[in-house]
Amino acid sequence: MNREEALARLRAQVAAGKPVIGAGAGTGLSAKCAEAGGVDLLIIYNSGRYRMAGRGSLAGLLPYGDANEIVTDMAREVLPVVKDTPVLAGVCGTDPFRRMDLFLDQLKAMGFSGVQNFPTVGLYDGTFRVNLEETGMGYGLEVDMVRAAHERDLLTAPYVFDPEQATDMARAGADVLVPHVGLTTKGSIGAGTALTLDQAAAAVQEMHDAAKRVNPDVLVLCHGGPIAEPDDARYVLEHTTGVVGFFGASSIERLPTERAIVEQTRAFKSLTS
Repeated sequence: MNREEALARLRAQVAAGKPVIGAGAGTGLSAKCAEAGGVDLLIIYNSGRYRMAGRGSLAGLLPYGDANEIVTDMAREVLPVVKDTPVLAGVCGTDPFRRMDLFLDQLKAMGFSGVQNFPTVGLYDGTFRVNLEETGMGYGLEVDMVRAAHERDLLTAPYVFDPEQATDMARAGADVLVPHVGLTTKGSIGAGTALTLDQAAAAVQEMHDAAKRVNPDVLVLCHGGPIAEPDDARYVLEHTTGVVGFFGASSIERLPTERAIVEQTRAFKSLTS
């Protein structure tokens, strides 16, 4: 599905008063089930593989594998089973060992409809983040990647972490903006430190407003931190203005998988002989 078709679908959802829902998929089965549930966007990136292997999502930011190589490997599993949903590739835009222009062309040729900036240095803070910026591995490279993808008519749905980044990504041509408010909580490997829902809603609103000042047509979703369950997303949508949906990764594939397998196993163990 090309960018124009995908955007038309997303805007039709918004016009109909329905939330836009994006989902991370770490396996072909996750993608297949999310599509059956009516998801609007699918995104695959290295943390999906780690997450569904029982590791925390932040494994995707550590040196456990080549993130961009992993996403092309995952494509062989996911793309053939997705029938009618745009699939985005998580791209490590700071990768210093890859010609980003050629890589984006490769992703488009493989059948991806668009991209998202993941792994992202936006999840780093403190001195380490400052040093990344100082040594040429900063968030600006992710903005450059999104701009290059936009020029190639790929759908772009970048993560942003503050209003300045929201402004930069909107200028770079972001179609869908995903304010990220931290590592998802809950479940066996969820974060224990997070904003409150009210704090998350306020942060999302700030990023939404910054992006809309640049591009009134950008679609803004919410993601992460305490927004882990449908009721959490409903709360944030009800306490923000102009935010049109939710992007879930752990929320859509890890948390329900943990619950389903645990409960099914317990049901079998409760049988009497």
